[in-house]
Amino acid sequence: MDGVASDIEYPKSHMNTVLGLPSGLVTAGRTDRSHKMTPTPEVPLDFPREWVEFLDPANPEHLVAADMTWLLSHWTCVFGTPACQGIIGDRPDDGCCSHGAFLSDEEDLEKLNESVKLLTPEKWQFMEKGLGKKGYLEEDDLEDEPALRTRRYKGACIFLNRPGFEGGVGCALHSMALDRGIEPLEVKPDVCWQLPIRRTQEWVDRPDGEQILRTTITEYDRRGWGEGGEDLDWYCSGSPDAHVGKKQVWQSYAPELTELLGKPAYDELAKLCKRRAGLGLIAVHPATTQAQSH
Repeated sequence: MDGVASDIEYPKSHMNTVLGLPSGLVTAGRTDRSHKMTPTPEVPLDFPREWVEFLDPANPEHLVAADMTWLLSHWTCVFGTPACQGIIGDRPDDGCCSHGAFLSDEEDLEKLNESVKLLTPEKWQFMEKGLGKKGYLEEDDLEDEPALRTRRYKGACIFLNRPGFEGGVGCALHSMALDRGIEPLEVKPDVCWQLPIRRTQEWVDRPDGEQILRTTITEYDRRGWGEGGEDLDWYCSGSPDAHVGKKQVWQSYAPELTELLGKPAYDELAKLCKRRAGLGLIAVHPATTQAQSH
């Protein structure tokens, strides 16, 4: 999530498969919250949801289960606005970038390395440090396994430009992508551009003995972060303050969903979402309901 959001209806931006809270949390930082609004309480984690299942038009052995309650919500990234409180209470300007990003695999690492080559000092505040002796990656543990993640520098991801930087606040990678006219997902770590979409996949045995790949698309809520999710000081997906987008998630996150599902499956999902919106959703996301009631 990284730039000032434009898909918001009140007075005024994107950032899952691999998430985790790192060891040795760094919490020192800006404590002045005068530029932030008083947050509306988040909705409970459990509430009715509507789902739809359909076969991928490009693969009859691929079944997609989509959370219509989430996809038809009006959530949007509110980074850079008074609504974004940050996941660490005394670092409100970090958004969800305080802990750095775990890399999902070698391909993710290769993408990041190539993306860094496109950055300039005008767009990356800490370029000198990131390309210095300590680099822009560090080793950590994720689910008891060694993993790489973007290095934390001065309390947050080293790619996060801080307030006061002439090149603009937010993710340097995201900003660079927008300047080049490309999708941020092409240059950012997987975890960053997927959040808060949650995709899980599993092979399922059907009653007739056949196997099918089942992909689930839903909200990456606090539980997605593991046990540490409860300890986040604020989280956007359940906050009515972030359910102020002009478009619904299936529309605003079309590039990300297309990347996660493939174009034929996304096109089918879009048809179903449009149809469901026309008929009227029964289980509307409570955060969207609250936001629209004000």
